[in-house]
Amino acid sequence: MTAVLLFRDDACLRHCEATVTGINDKGGILLDRTVFYATAGGQPGDKGTLTWDGGAVAIATTVYDGAKDVVHVPAEGSALPGIGSQVRLALDWPNRHRNMRAHTLMHLLCASVPFPVTGGAIGEDGGRIDFDIPEGRIPDKAELTATLNRLVTEDHPVSFRWITDEEMAANQHLIRTMSVKPPVGTGSVRLVMIGEDGKVDLQPCGGTHLASTAAIGPVAVAKIENKGKINRRIRVVFQ
Repeated sequence: MTAVLLFRDDACLRHCEATVTGINDKGGILLDRTVFYATAGGQPGDKGTLTWDGGAVAIATTVYDGAKDVVHVPAEGSALPGIGSQVRLALDWPNRHRNMRAHTLMHLLCASVPFPVTGGAIGEDGGRIDFDIPEGRIPDKAELTATLNRLVTEDHPVSFRWITDEEMAANQHLIRTMSVKPPVGTGSVRLVMIGEDGKVDLQPCGGTHLASTAAIGPVAVAKIENKGKINRRIRVVFQ
């Protein structure tokens, strides 16, 4: 059974109650609902704690298995709850909030560099995106830093809405990534909007985000690197 992903509707939920639906062959814990984000789209999986009557375990990370079920990966050697147990999940909130800051920042970077995305990742100090930027069009570090900080301080709202798979298929221009396509097949796709009606940025995304850009805080473009024939890697860090 696929878990209900509570963070999709409220990324600020820090706790939830759930029922253990399975333990996989590697000791991963499956639940009927979760506030933990599983590694995807360059965003790391959440970590935190899972407690139940008489027990507790640290969750080292969260991932998807081959069936696209969310797996809560316990710290090695931990005792595990039984199937059917009622448990309480608690996020490592500082870690999640940092990832939210970085993910929203990456959307601002994507909006500020109008070229196809070839890859990306979120780290502890910010994140990076790889773009297909032709020679002669590489942005200036100082100018891009100023643009990003302007978008941050303008305090644009971040919201989302759902569209159908058919609407997504008819609006391929919203997809910025060359290698990763938005998940379809469930009947709906979530669009993340920055600014009123997505005027700053609008693209399909299943990750967790802040409620406004101001919460990102000051940032700087740390490096722009040549990473191959079609890759220019832009790394942005928190200040």
